Amino acid sequence: MPTALRLIPAGTFGASDGRQQGPWELTDADGRRLVAEMAARQSDRYIDYEHATLHAKQSGQPAPAAGWFSALEWRPGDGLWAVDVAWTAAAAERIAAREYRYISPLFSFDAATGRVLQLLGASLTNDPGLDGLTDLAALAAQYLIPKPTTETRMPETLKKLLAALGLAETADEATALAAVQALQTNVAALTAQAAATPDPAKYVPIASLSAVRAEHAATQTQLAALTAKVRAAELDAVIEAGKAAGKITPALEGWAREYGTQNLAGLSAYLKDTAVVCTPGSTQTGGKSAASGVADQDAPTIARAALAYQVAQAAAGVSVTTLQAVKHVTTHPGA
Repeated sequence: MPTALRLIPAGTFGASDGRQQGPWELTDADGRRLVAEMAARQSDRYIDYEHATLHAKQSGQPAPAAGWFSALEWRPGDGLWAVDVAWTAAAAERIAAREYRYISPLFSFDAATGRVLQLLGASLTNDPGLDGLTDLAALAAQYLIPKPTTETRMPETLKKLLAALGLAETADEATALAAVQALQTNVAALTAQAAATPDPAKYVPIASLSAVRAEHAATQTQLAALTAKVRAAELDAVIEAGKAAGKITPALEGWAREYGTQNLAGLSAYLKDTAVVCTPGSTQTGGKSAASGVADQDAPTIARAALAYQVAQAAAGVSVTTLQAVKHVTTHPGA
């Protein structure tokens, strides 16, 4: 279907049968102005049938659109054209069947001078007031009848081959053959390289590399196990030294081992700075009942005493860490 059609002729023009006022005039300046006004609009202009939109309010009849356009073009010496016409399916069928052939513009004008003021729309009609404006059927025929051509369509397979070679569809035969020869040369070189014996100084067999990786993983596992044993032995040594120095009681040994597992350096620093809890070979209570102190009691008792000390210090506005609380209750039993 035609997407461009002339709506108003350039210069002075009038109705062929005198049914309308006239003559009218569309100058270059007004033509360019109408183009600018159309470009500034957000809504498209309509094309209906037999100016039904103009009479719809009085007739009460529907006024369906035949098409729409939103852009105009001024062609000096020729006239004002709609250049982006989109037809409805029904209108396209009617034009193709020659049920409608002509276009009739609807515009406002100055009654005194005939100057065209505004383009309001257009209509399909078979009896236009402006003779020789646009024959839509003739234009449609140009779109429907294929133009003869000598161009040979490129097969899809050839297009895909050119794309695979990294070439455009416009590449000539010589360029395509050169690309194929270059590809063959590269394939031959790669094949020869694959068949050649690899240089031991540059390449390692996959099996050997896999064996090295497996050996490395096993070594890492053994190293981790050995490191764990060494750290356990170091912790045992620190705890035994703390017990021998009278700084770790049997009740504190479980806490010391758990703390040392997480932070051996911290446990060592604690034992260095803490006071002797009891003399090795004696008891914290001097043979008295354990009820008089907490040093010889079990870890839960020490934990409860430390928590009570923290709560009491917090009530007094003093912040005490858990380590400080444990140290206090073990070095000051009964306090």
